[in-house]
Amino acid sequence: MIIIIRLVVVGVFLHYRVKHPVEDAYALWLVSVICETCFALQWILEQFPKWHPINRETYLDRLSLRYEEEGQPSQLAHIDIFVTTVDPLKESPLVTANTVLSILAVDYPVDKLSCYVSDDSASLLTFEALFETSEFARKWVPFCNKFNVEPRAPEWYFSRKVDYFKDKILPSFVMERRAMKREYEEFKIRINTLVAKAQKAPKDGWIMQDGTPWPGNNTHHHPGMIQVFLGQGGRHDANGNELPRLVYVSREKGPSFNHHKKAEALNALVRVSAVLTNAPYLLNLDYNHYINNSKALKEAMCFMMDPLSGKRVNMKGLDGIQGPIYTGTGCVFRRVALYDYEAPKPKKPPTRTCNCWHKWCCGCLCLRRKKKQQLNKLPKTVIQTRHTKQGDEEALPLMSATMEAVEEGALEKMFGQSPVFIASTLVENGETFKGASLASRLREAIHVIGCGYEEKTEWGKEVGWMYGSVTENILTGFKMHSHGWRSVHCVPARLAFKGFGSVDLEDHLQEVLGWALGSIEIFLSRHCPIWYGYGGGLKLLERIAYINVVVYPWTSIPLLAYCTLPAVCLFTGKFIIPELSSAGSLWFLSLFICIFATNILEMKWNGISINEWWRNEQLWVIGAVSAQLFAVSQGLLKIMTGININSSVTSKVKGDNGDFSQLWDLKWTTLLIPPTTLLIINIVGVIAGIAKAINNGYDSWGPFFGKFFFAFWVIAHLYPLLKGLSGRQSRAPTIVVVWSVLLASSFVLVWVRLDPFLPESDGPSLVECGLDCK
Repeated sequence: MIIIIRLVVVGVFLHYRVKHPVEDAYALWLVSVICETCFALQWILEQFPKWHPINRETYLDRLSLRYEEEGQPSQLAHIDIFVTTVDPLKESPLVTANTVLSILAVDYPVDKLSCYVSDDSASLLTFEALFETSEFARKWVPFCNKFNVEPRAPEWYFSRKVDYFKDKILPSFVMERRAMKREYEEFKIRINTLVAKAQKAPKDGWIMQDGTPWPGNNTHHHPGMIQVFLGQGGRHDANGNELPRLVYVSREKGPSFNHHKKAEALNALVRVSAVLTNAPYLLNLDYNHYINNSKALKEAMCFMMDPLSGKRVNMKGLDGIQGPIYTGTGCVFRRVALYDYEAPKPKKPPTRTCNCWHKWCCGCLCLRRKKKQQLNKLPKTVIQTRHTKQGDEEALPLMSATMEAVEEGALEKMFGQSPVFIASTLVENGETFKGASLASRLREAIHVIGCGYEEKTEWGKEVGWMYGSVTENILTGFKMHSHGWRSVHCVPARLAFKGFGSVDLEDHLQEVLGWALGSIEIFLSRHCPIWYGYGGGLKLLERIAYINVVVYPWTSIPLLAYCTLPAVCLFTGKFIIPELSSAGSLWFLSLFICIFATNILEMKWNGISINEWWRNEQLWVIGAVSAQLFAVSQGLLKIMTGININSSVTSKVKGDNGDFSQLWDLKWTTLLIPPTTLLIINIVGVIAGIAKAINNGYDSWGPFFGKFFFAFWVIAHLYPLLKGLSGRQSRAPTIVVVWSVLLASSFVLVWVRLDPFLPESDGPSLVECGLDCK
């Protein structure tokens, strides 16, 4: 109701603004009306996908009754979990280790769980840190299972302020916890020692413990590497029990190939995991997103393995239409949804209930396929003989398809030259190849991560994670929804995943720049949701949600103009709003009340505090007038000239301050110049306005306060930036000094030009009148 009321008020307000131009400041008024119209359109786009909000609950006891009968092997599905890393010197190996440990200790059958870690820099540091992690996991996993601790990332578990004697916990637990904490502290020392050692690379390259050179010494030209640390009948935990699989993967790289960054690294993991385990479900996590709820995977299975809706299964509202947008992490997929297959058509169950809104899962993203060729038209799997590169002959299960079924190599053109991988895509329930040895599968896995494997295939175009955008997650999710797949948003009582963002404003703005640049790339590509995918499975409201995702960076232009208007008004003495009548005051007041009401309701709906909301508002304004503005210019430059702007890897580590004070410990970047300029302009404008009001008497204070309120809104949003600047201890870099001098000179010239201390009232003429003066 509030949204509808606000929509009406916004329409009437814009009508009033258009019908009442400011004659003596027409240019300022026109700019302000255009900006306000852009803001209104953006807000409307955000509201459409929220018309059907849904809250979902899971019942793990029912899941256990159906798939985990006592005394019988678990029937839960296999899951492959992907963790991606790029630069261990910026992405803390200790944080990555905690993420991996939280995965290995999750409450899920160990024989159905595999963790694949992608090292896209081929770093010996990541490899050795993962080895240390696998060793510590042999002690950490049984400890978590024995005492059912939460969370199962040791860094965050041991950092909690909990009195374990308060609830009369057994003394044995306290003793074992203390012992485990000592083990973890020793583990941290080993990891930090590896990090310190890696700070300076030797001239001859890194040497492994066996004395052989590390294959990844050249990060841009190295072979593919795979190492199975745990699982596959390997080392057990301290109690002699099996552990989940832990696999290290570093794809091959060559100087003459475009490696498509994270998207291609994820596609390499898709192929490796298909050859080794071929789980029907995939979960991808960033290195700094650990599993906070040990039952998170079972929560996801409540949707994906639902016999009725499982085959089809900002965020809360989207769940009521076709589903939430894939945001890049914490998302469970059906593997086959990445293979460019159409989603199955919904079938109404033989009950009186309607089954029109069956979903897939994001936060738990549950996806499934409808094969382009019906399964019953394809022949069954048979055992064939294949010659490996070493010349030995080995039995591997391959799909013996006729020329009509594969359309003269259509599957090879689509998936690449790997019969084993192609066979895995045609297995209905993600079954593994039990007839093949681990060694043969590892050789095939090395083959599918070769840097030339994707040439002349559909990888990155129609299959797997999509290429062509920095935000490969948005493009990938959009393609899935266009094929008719649906998503489900699930928020368990205990949050499934937690992570940590950037530790300073520079890294945060770099992230915002990357997201916005990706949206601009999609907007200017053939996959833009404004014109792509009609006639497919994409619903109208879902399309509007994607349109909003790709157009939001463009609002940085009107926002920059709107934040500049207060200073211009104070400098010139003009204002964008005419003298208000009673009707005009009513509509302005109604608009402000509606804005506050919708903000309060959304805060309550999403469960966030006022402080969190206001901090997000400040970050939005700073990011919009800096990073998003740069993204628009860089995106246009890339499209027009073909110049590719490389995004930098941001550093994310654990922060201890709840007020996020570290976010304002600035590392200067050119991205900070636009918001700093706006801040200085508005501060100087306020000073100029006060000077004018003092000089022109009592009647000038009324108009001044209207302009001051406008400028104060801008300064309040940029205040954290001012606070961070004033709190910086080290000497400002040269670029800051230069820009400060230039800005100060400009403002001095403006100040002199405006002559603020001269009276504006008419006085006697000081021109000599000559002999005829009367």
